[in-house]
Amino acid sequence: MDTTDPQPGRGPRIIPRSEHILSRANVSRSALKVLYRLKNSGHDAYLVGGGVRDLLLGMHPKDFDIATDARPEQVRELFGNCRLIGRRFRLAHVRFGREIIEVATFRGRGNGGDQREHSDRGRILRDNVYGTIDEDVWRRDFTVNALYYNIADFSVVDYASGLEDIRCRTLRMIGDPDTRYREDPVRMLRVLRFAAKLGFDIAPETAGPIAGLREHVGDVPPARLFEEVLKLFQTGHAVRSFDLLVEYGLLGQLFPDTNALLEGAEGDAVRRFIELGLGGTDRRIAADKPTTPAFLFAILLWPTVSRSAAKLKASGASDYEAMAQASVRLAAEQQHRTALPKRFGVPMREIFGLQRRFANRRGARAARLLEHRQFRAAYDFLLLRSRCGEVDTELADWWTDVQTLSPDEREKAFSGNKRRRGKRRRRGRRGGARKRLSADAPGS
Repeated sequence: MDTTDPQPGRGPRIIPRSEHILSRANVSRSALKVLYRLKNSGHDAYLVGGGVRDLLLGMHPKDFDIATDARPEQVRELFGNCRLIGRRFRLAHVRFGREIIEVATFRGRGNGGDQREHSDRGRILRDNVYGTIDEDVWRRDFTVNALYYNIADFSVVDYASGLEDIRCRTLRMIGDPDTRYREDPVRMLRVLRFAAKLGFDIAPETAGPIAGLREHVGDVPPARLFEEVLKLFQTGHAVRSFDLLVEYGLLGQLFPDTNALLEGAEGDAVRRFIELGLGGTDRRIAADKPTTPAFLFAILLWPTVSRSAAKLKASGASDYEAMAQASVRLAAEQQHRTALPKRFGVPMREIFGLQRRFANRRGARAARLLEHRQFRAAYDFLLLRSRCGEVDTELADWWTDVQTLSPDEREKAFSGNKRRRGKRRRRGRRGGARKRLSADAPGS
């Protein structure tokens, strides 16, 4: 089926339960509760989008979205644990503990007097035009995301040949890609994210317009782009997402200073650092370990911050002043691209600031570094820098070993500065100086 232009007059292909692998056993209980309550209240109810796609691929999705003919206010009446969100797209969120089931009313085509607004460059500003499933499908982004699982008879409804594209492992835009990207430039990021996550190819007609439209990403609110960055880099396929962003020229729309370094003489070193860091993030997610946006943004912004700090230091600033000024300046500039909330921005700057303190391994202040709230993240960042040759391996090994020592051994490891101060103070009293040095020497 040709999906370059929406053709709502065409009927769907209905795949009965006996001909597909999607099973309710793999759908979350919360999503099933919502589906059945909508159905039993007389509404159409479908599982839709990435959850259907991933289940048909034999994957285990964490998120389940639902499409229905019920209006948002009707959904809220059915569920006491529901709240309505969004101005641009009105949605119902039904909460079950920490799990949120997103329920969207079928979108329509908006024929006159509707509530759809566009910017001068074609971006949709508001879209609360409701319709039927036959209209809703043509409002979705990619064919593989436009599959509906009908809870009434357990069939899969396919209007746009999404099943065929799943078999061919191809991402294809529904409708005219140029228009769809202008309507919502985030779709350019989404197609790269899905390509990285699923290992799919991007259809040529879907990939083609990106180069000419990538600057439209700058029209998207920074807070929304922050969320898209997390989806790109904190869902287990960060390295591939990064490579695709570079390949399609979209990294510069998210991290312009980092992208400028990649295109310069130090590009290979910068790319190695970022890919090593993102590879660690992917491994942590695969091992079901926590990650934080503070560390992610530290990886992506460190090459710029460290070089800016070096220039400030060459101009006469102290180590502390140079790093502080460079961190604050870049964080402020980055806010205009991908708004980093303060609860992540402050820890990121602390990770940067603590790097210089690792060079000092003597005295009470060095010992207190182990108690700093960001020590673990900063230490992990030190290990990353060590792997890239930015700091000596011996320094990283020392901070690794000191964490394993007993309290007495640790005190001796940090006691070097006291010896030097004692020697300077007692220069004229050689016997006393030798006695103190002997008593304080490491391993004594």
